[in-house]
Parts: sequence; C-alpha cells; structure tokens
Amino acid sequence: MAYVPVPKDLTRVKSKLVFNLTKRQIICFSLGALAGVPLFFLTKGAVGTSVASLLMIMAMIPFFMFAMYERHGQPLEVLLRHYMQARFVRPSRRIYQTENFYATIEENIRSRREVKRILHGKAH
Repeated sequence: MAYVPVPKDLTRVKSKLVFNLTKRQIICFSLGALAGVPLFFLTKGAVGTSVASLLMIMAMIPFFMFAMYERHGQPLEVLLRHYMQARFVRPSRRIYQTENFYATIEENIRSRREVKRILHGKAH
C-alpha cells in the first residue's frame, strides 16, 4: 500500500515549478547567474580562472542566500529589514514611561479649584 506523508501545517507547503524549485528560488538563482557568469568571463583573462571563479561565487552567494535562507517562515529580506529597524531606526534605549492616572485626576482637581478661585474673585 502506498504511503504519502501529509504535512500538518499546510501553510508551509510551497508550490514548486521547475526542478522542484519555487518561483522565488528560480528568480533569485537567475539573478545570481546574471550577476556571476558575466563577472567570471570579464575577469578570467585579467586575474586567472581560479580567482575569477572565486569572484563569481562571491557575487552569487547573496542571491543564493535570498533564495534559500528562511527562519521561522520569514525570508532573508524580512529578517534584514527587522534587524535594520531594531539596530538603526528605533532607539536603542527605550525608556519605560507610565501615565499615572491618579496624578492626572489630582492635576484636574487642582486646575478646577484654581479656575473656581479666579472666577469667584478670590485671588491670592
């Protein structure tokens, strides 16, 4: 009897297009190839084949990371955006401030008493 595993969480299932890759992976791999292969052929004559291949690999790694890396269901660009916001945009030291409700009531009572004094002509 044939057995097919069915995942419990169907939101994690991604549709595969070609070679068991998602559309996102295909796009990122294509962009990596468009960046790396011309770089290899342009630098091969000047620096040698091994150095040119290392340069090609270094140029393609970011595209591969964007295609494959995922943590807690979030792709790399979402994780980088959260990191940039936490590191540079938001303040690093957040001050805990509370609003004292009773102090607000007391201030309101004091201001009403002062208005009453001013209105009734009882100035200090």
